[in-house]
Amino acid sequence: MSIEKEEELNSNLNSKGEEEISRRITASHGAGSNANEMGKASEVLEMDTKPDILQSDTSSGMAETSLTSRLQEQKPGEFLKNLPELSEVTHEVSQRDSEKDTLHSPEKPEMSQKIPVIFMPETKDIDLMAYMYAEGLSEIPSDFLEGRARKSLLQSIENARSAEKISMDMLSEMMLDDFTVQLNAKGLREIPKGIFDIKGLKYLHLNHNEIKIIPKAIGMLTNLDILSMEGNQLTSLPPQISLLEDLRTLNISHNQISRLPNEFSRLKNLRCLLISHNNIEEFPSSLGRLVELEILDISGNKLTLPDNIISMKNLNVLCLESSCISIFPKVLCYLPNLSKLSLSKNQIKSLPKEIKELKTLKELSLKHNKLIFLPVQLFQLINLEKLSLKDNQLESLSDKVENLQNLCNLNLAKNLFQSIPDNLCSCAKMERLILNDNQLKELPSDLHKLRYLREICISRNKLIYLDEQIAFFKFLSILEVSGNTLLYIPVEIKSCTEITKVDMSYNKLVLFPVGLCALTLLRHLNLSGNYIYEITTEIKFIKILQYLNISKNKLPSFSIHLCTLTNLSYLDLSNNAIRSIPTNVKNMKSLRVLLLHHNKFVLFPSELCTLIRLKTLDLSDNKIESIPSEVCQLQELKDLNLSNNYLVSFPTEICQLPSLEKLTLCQNNGLKLNQLSENISELSSLKELDVSHNELQELPEGLGEIKTLVTLIANDNRLIKLPKSFSSLHNLQNLNLRDNQMLSLPSDLHFLLSLKDINFDGNALVRPPLEVCKGKQMLTITRYLESVDERDEKILQSVLKTIASNIAFENFEFFCQKLQLNNAVYKSIENNRTLTIEEKVTQALDHWKTANEALPPTVMTDQLIRVLTMTGLYYLTSKVKALKLCSRLVKF
Repeated sequence: MSIEKEEELNSNLNSKGEEEISRRITASHGAGSNANEMGKASEVLEMDTKPDILQSDTSSGMAETSLTSRLQEQKPGEFLKNLPELSEVTHEVSQRDSEKDTLHSPEKPEMSQKIPVIFMPETKDIDLMAYMYAEGLSEIPSDFLEGRARKSLLQSIENARSAEKISMDMLSEMMLDDFTVQLNAKGLREIPKGIFDIKGLKYLHLNHNEIKIIPKAIGMLTNLDILSMEGNQLTSLPPQISLLEDLRTLNISHNQISRLPNEFSRLKNLRCLLISHNNIEEFPSSLGRLVELEILDISGNKLTLPDNIISMKNLNVLCLESSCISIFPKVLCYLPNLSKLSLSKNQIKSLPKEIKELKTLKELSLKHNKLIFLPVQLFQLINLEKLSLKDNQLESLSDKVENLQNLCNLNLAKNLFQSIPDNLCSCAKMERLILNDNQLKELPSDLHKLRYLREICISRNKLIYLDEQIAFFKFLSILEVSGNTLLYIPVEIKSCTEITKVDMSYNKLVLFPVGLCALTLLRHLNLSGNYIYEITTEIKFIKILQYLNISKNKLPSFSIHLCTLTNLSYLDLSNNAIRSIPTNVKNMKSLRVLLLHHNKFVLFPSELCTLIRLKTLDLSDNKIESIPSEVCQLQELKDLNLSNNYLVSFPTEICQLPSLEKLTLCQNNGLKLNQLSENISELSSLKELDVSHNELQELPEGLGEIKTLVTLIANDNRLIKLPKSFSSLHNLQNLNLRDNQMLSLPSDLHFLLSLKDINFDGNALVRPPLEVCKGKQMLTITRYLESVDERDEKILQSVLKTIASNIAFENFEFFCQKLQLNNAVYKSIENNRTLTIEEKVTQALDHWKTANEALPPTVMTDQLIRVLTMTGLYYLTSKVKALKLCSRLVKF
């Protein structure tokens, strides 16, 4: 569960106190990294659907009462059968509060009270389910609202750095209460021994570590209810795990386990077992004796189901995704209480007639298979509520589909349907219909009978018109018809007053659909990829519109009517023919993202500088020559793209943007920049800089002052070297210097400890050679540089020693002058009568080396050769050159 959803839950479920679950379950969501806490069980029976759950005009409190009361009616062992997906419930409740939703039909009062069975892979509350199993609860306890405080505590723990071996003192800090230990993603290689001293421990979470072995001492935790070790390196389980007689939930998904111990069958109280994505090839015989098991996820293994699986009479949820299954296992058809079944991502080509025996089945996912037809027996599953057949090879749908009177959610996307039978329209409870990516030329003539339809997706088909019957969808919230050949949208769409999202992109619309302007609840509108040339004045009536995309149309100007959308936060007008911005744009105070790339701007529109809350601005691929000083008003701007314009020089005006985190000045087209300003160091928040495809010969020293820089893209320039300050970029992770003119990399590259993604291809590198850099491995490069530095230092020492022993007394003074030695230093050495001439030269060279210590050894050697040449010591010059050349061939 994300933090946002958790807060939404806490703010909308107003039952008095609810801390018992929060204390256990919030713990298991740790630091945002464990939204999949119960081991990809959030993918159990995925239908990739998110239907609305509550259909009521009641308040959130009433919605909660409805949920609690329904759960109270269930027996402890049956609560899952009516457990809705809480993340969806809370989303719906929040939406009702914020939009004052009154989706309610007096003709069908039962619909407003119904809470359908929803526990599919998109569920985020797997741990809530696990806790309720562990406690044997059939209702949400009365103290759930302490969740936020527990969540805050959990985050503080997860953000702390802990060692591999954790002391009891540190361990106590990671206990959310006397019963729960949360040690997710701590880099642990073993289970801290102190855990086994906590005799009352009930909930242990060790997900996403590097643990290879569960010690035998695990058997000491006899009170354990939940054990979650997803994403470790386990290869087996110890037999002592069978001593955990109270264990209700075990999550060992995403490990390397090949078999379960025979003693596993002693876990008689186990209700939820998640062992997906391991190396299990044979169905463990011990599982057949776990007759109380209700949830089993064995996805991502390569195994064959045995006949004795039918002994698992209480199995309610079964997930067999990505299991290399080519034939539907008939034995599954005889599991009497199976409610949710997923066989997605397999190679199944047909379904057996015996599938009709799954009389209790409510959710079935067969997406991403090879089905070419559906047996008529499938349509005898009259309790089916959710059916996903996405991404198969189906061409037709049986008329018997009308038998599925409880069907609420149907996904037929990515098949070969050319038509849909009218009989589907008899499924009166249908709320979500997904028909994307087929070959439909028209919709069923009786589609209007699906009066409770909330979402219809028919994108990427062959529709040439949208029928007026759309006016009958009074509850429609989402309409997606992109990628068709629609010429117009019927004005009758104005009757769909509950619509919040519309996608009509990539059709052949010429006029802005006026009917959309009557949809006062519309928040998201995509009309990109059409032929619209004018914005209608009626658009002002869509007062709460937040997202608008009209890119890739034929707009000649930034319409003044757009300026009436004062709640708009995202606006994409790219790929049009806009040349200027109206002054009324200042009224768009909510605008955060504005995309104007690929238009006809010659000047940077100063009117944009009034949008002081703007976060992202893209003006790339225009013909802008300069940036106005008023740009400094955009103090909250984080992302600025000025690529492919006609800027004569680097715009120093943008250096006054303290919040800027991403700057893009890639000049693949347009005028090339030949230098960057030293003022770039003022961009103290910059994280990403792209100056690729320019003609830069060097980068400014000020670049090294941008300590926040994470990504530098400077490929396709003329860079010869990097600035000396470059090694100060300690947060740099990504560096692209491909296709420049660099001969060597700096020796202090090893100071960039965070650097991991590098590209030096296309340079004439000698140090290190290209062969060393092609592997794009920093360790290899830095080790080479270190060895070369060591070699060059030894060469320098040999050169110094050779010079000291070959300078004659009569050449000493002139030699010191060419070394530019301080006169006082020279006199001090010269007047010391105790020194031989060789010792005097050595001292002079030591002073010279100290004065030039910032230079690398190779440069010092070259300078000494020049000094010898100027001194006229040609014999010695040749000797030193030969020494340098020969030394490079020797491995020190």
